[in-house]
Amino acid sequence: MWRTVNKAGVPWHKLPGPAGALNLAALREDLRHDNLHDTRDDAEEKELDNLPPYRTYDGTMQDPYDAKMGSAGTRFGRNFPLDQTAAEEPPRLLNPSPREVSRKLFWRDEFAPATGLNVLAAAWIQFQNHGWFGHGTNDPDRLLEIELAEDDDWSEDSMVVERTIGDRTRDPEDGRPATYLNKVTHWWDGSAIYGSSEDQNRVMRSGEDGKMTLIDGKLPLEEDPVLRGIDRTGFNDNYWVGLALLHTLFVKEHNAICDMLKKSYPSWDDEKLFLTARLINAALMAKIHTVEWTPGILNTPVLQTGMHANWYGALPAWMKATRGLTKLLDLEAGAGIIGSELKHHGASFAITEEFISVYRLHPLIPDDYPIHDHRTGKLIENVEFNDLMGNDTRAAVDKFGWSDLMYHFGTENPGAITLHNHPRALMDHTRVTGQHLDLGAVDVLRDRERGVRRYNDFREQLRMPRIKSFDKLTDNPQWNAEIEALYDSVDDVDLQVGLLGEKPPEGFGFSDTAFRIFILMASRRLKSDRFFTRDYTPEIYTAQGIEWIDRNNMGDVIVRHFPELAGALEGSQNAFAPWRKAGA
Repeated sequence: MWRTVNKAGVPWHKLPGPAGALNLAALREDLRHDNLHDTRDDAEEKELDNLPPYRTYDGTMQDPYDAKMGSAGTRFGRNFPLDQTAAEEPPRLLNPSPREVSRKLFWRDEFAPATGLNVLAAAWIQFQNHGWFGHGTNDPDRLLEIELAEDDDWSEDSMVVERTIGDRTRDPEDGRPATYLNKVTHWWDGSAIYGSSEDQNRVMRSGEDGKMTLIDGKLPLEEDPVLRGIDRTGFNDNYWVGLALLHTLFVKEHNAICDMLKKSYPSWDDEKLFLTARLINAALMAKIHTVEWTPGILNTPVLQTGMHANWYGALPAWMKATRGLTKLLDLEAGAGIIGSELKHHGASFAITEEFISVYRLHPLIPDDYPIHDHRTGKLIENVEFNDLMGNDTRAAVDKFGWSDLMYHFGTENPGAITLHNHPRALMDHTRVTGQHLDLGAVDVLRDRERGVRRYNDFREQLRMPRIKSFDKLTDNPQWNAEIEALYDSVDDVDLQVGLLGEKPPEGFGFSDTAFRIFILMASRRLKSDRFFTRDYTPEIYTAQGIEWIDRNNMGDVIVRHFPELAGALEGSQNAFAPWRKAGA
């Protein structure tokens, strides 16, 4: 029945609560059937012997039948049929100018806040993204030149962007659409702090009691002069204070888990303590994202219930304990994904290019940061984003200190995910490498370059109605006129423009179109991972580890390592919602 409702175009969020939840479940099954497409040609179908009872450094040997699945250096998957993923080429690739799209539609005229969230939520999604995907260094030998309008105040004559590096594992002349490689593991394994190779990981380890290295409570700094002031961690591209806070926080949490394990298992060596603590820490991050961050940004009763059920299940405890029954009936929503049967739903697990596109959430980043004393609420200094990023990251941490910075991130709002709200600092941004870019323009260009469909085609592939005219794109007539002035037809409108202009469902922080990819891939990152399904057991995690994951949330982690912030978090139901301000 619900598939019929979906095909009829009735939005799930227009249905009453229980009906909406059932419709979402049916929609997810439809998406699993039609929107998972494998790009690999080296997948294995042989049961592996001696699977390690821990996450490997590079993500290999995580699937019971395919040693390479999800490992670093393997291909991104697709949510659309491969014949629908051909890259755009000039002249269409540059039409309309990505820079003009950014200038005319993304530029932040006035900061529009997302009042239900705090800036920690903005930093968190970047922190998580860096553990899921990275295309690696771009190709300096393949350049795209974006022409500039006469009235553009860009400091150079043109904007030059390096193309995405090609897939070195295949013949580019084989006639298939281009594929790209993930430089990090695809798994939800905390690789943002642990790295995606053993060599990378070892240099971040203390070598004692399973712990990661901290010096005076801070991560070691990179030794490369180009990366001066940036933490040495698993993934530090586009680094700034928001990432420094979270990378350091969860390295501290890893070390606290090691202390807990050491007390229970004093004979364990450094390696076993490290590997077990990593399992626990990564699962805690996945739980925080599933049951706290996601319901924070998608703030509706249906999603709060649904994401809770994704992790815990909706059945009573006695029935969930009857694991044989839940497996027999395949009650994923009832018993939760965690500890359920492992399934890939017809395609090798991989992060997809379309998933990456819907997580381009740069509007969350504010331009201005008023830093206040966490004890008194007194303003210390107003600083701009550029003073908190790149080579200035460590200097800002040293100047303001962890507590006042974390307090700012907990009490101030991020930007709303909408048109005309991209951070100005990122639209005139110089990376530590010296590249000068407008990241709004780059977001548009990357979708076109990597064969991610434009907005109307993207919607159609997700069983959503096409937008027939410019005046139906947004509920803001001025924005619709601005979009029409740039594009030849409504079918040419870029994905990012459509996603940011679309009116979200009530309580949502982003569009329903983006949510369709989210509801598919958010569950898949758990359901395809044996450490969240068949191997989520006390034998693998330890009984103490399972308890640690169950009883801790984001607020607990913050207060454990920053007890002076307990007052600001007192009474908070979600650490990604605005905290109590001092004196309030």
